[in-house]
Amino acid sequence: MAHRWRRALRWGAVVALFFAVQGFLNRDMASGPAPAIEGSFLDGSPASLDGLRGRPALVYFWASWCPICGTMEDEIGVLARDHAVITVAYQSGDAGEVARHVAERRLDWRVVPDPDGTIGAAYGIRGIPAFFVLGPDGTIHSRNVGFTPEWLLRLRLWLAAG
Repeated sequence: MAHRWRRALRWGAVVALFFAVQGFLNRDMASGPAPAIEGSFLDGSPASLDGLRGRPALVYFWASWCPICGTMEDEIGVLARDHAVITVAYQSGDAGEVARHVAERRLDWRVVPDPDGTIGAAYGIRGIPAFFVLGPDGTIHSRNVGFTPEWLLRLRLWLAAG
């Protein structure tokens, strides 16, 4: 019986540590109305959140040099088939470098290059990958840093639909 209690306490400590780290990483992230995304998509069209209004959406910050982001590529691609998703290539080079990376990895996402981290700074990100789930009105409903499974992103998008 004492063994079970020790195991439960260890798991409780792990869960508490996880949430403490998440709270630390998320503490400066944007909340309320989503900051504007200014720039252009890789195809040259102007990037804007205006086209996402009226439905829940995901703003996903990633980087070409981020190994965790690489493990999430398939999940983001599947999610983008069913939901409004804008991705921001955070400090991954200029549009040409990002376009080459996207082509090499065969990603079919809407990507806004953020070579100097200006967009990321407006969102207050402290690490990547970073996710912002927006409600139909453009308000940030949830935010997260680090690996996040597809099912949890889908749940957050569903909850944001309200």
